[in-house]
Amino acid sequence: QVQLVESGGGLVQPGGSLRLSCAASGIFFSGNTMRWSRQAPGKQRELVAAITPGGTTNYLDSVKGRFTISRDNAKKTVYLQMNSLKPEDTAVYYCACTGYWGQGTQVTVSS
Repeated sequence: QVQLVESGGGLVQPGGSLRLSCAASGIFFSGNTMRWSRQAPGKQRELVAAITPGGTTNYLDSVKGRFTISRDNAKKTVYLQMNSLKPEDTAVYYCACTGYWGQGTQVTVSS
């Protein structure tokens, strides 16, 4: 069955960095657009970044220049490098593709 397993979340101070990973199984990984979304308490889930099979990326305006999405097709893993983190980046971050979602990983940015 399809599994998307996120890791790498945690507590970080403002201005800090984290790298999230999402290991996929049960899908044709290299042929799928992979996405990272997030949901903060009391807010709707929003798309943060996406990467196509060809490597084209797009980002939520508020994270442009700070976050980088990348993929390793050999490892069936997608990454989200998050730099210059802000308190408003606090959320549960989810990996997704073609209707499947991971369980999420908590990112908390706080001093």
